[in-house]
Amino acid sequence: MTKDISERLARLTPEIQAMMGVYALYWKLEESFDSIKTDLSHQECHMLIKLDQPKRMGVLAADMLTLPSTITATADGLETTGYLTRQQDPDDRRAWLLVLTEKGSNARNMLVTIAGELFHRASGLDDKETAEFARLARKIRDNILKTGIPEGLTK
Repeated sequence: MTKDISERLARLTPEIQAMMGVYALYWKLEESFDSIKTDLSHQECHMLIKLDQPKRMGVLAADMLTLPSTITATADGLETTGYLTRQQDPDDRRAWLLVLTEKGSNARNMLVTIAGELFHRASGLDDKETAEFARLARKIRDNILKTGIPEGLTK
């Protein structure tokens, strides 16, 4: 059966094959992330992973391709449970940065490790292929950001 599917897919254009591969990878990773045992929501995990350094909420909203109000609500929850703090931006005293606490850094490190393992298992890519896929994915993301973030995320 798998051979039959592969043969049918091979007849499709490279663009359609790429889109189908991305969709399949996305859904497999979503399913895998749902199996991670943590007290954090999916959105909270996503935020922790994106907080590789202190960031303003507006920058984080753009990084996560989500609404600023979603960032505020998620940050409130993570702050309440001790995963992050808000600190005044030394470059602009009117702005605030989200900064991981030790608990948040530990959780982020664990999530990044698990995400990497899940990605390799779901994608079947080796390290070299993963680096090339990451390069292409960054190029795609940059182009999407240049040509416009999807409508629902800018309101």
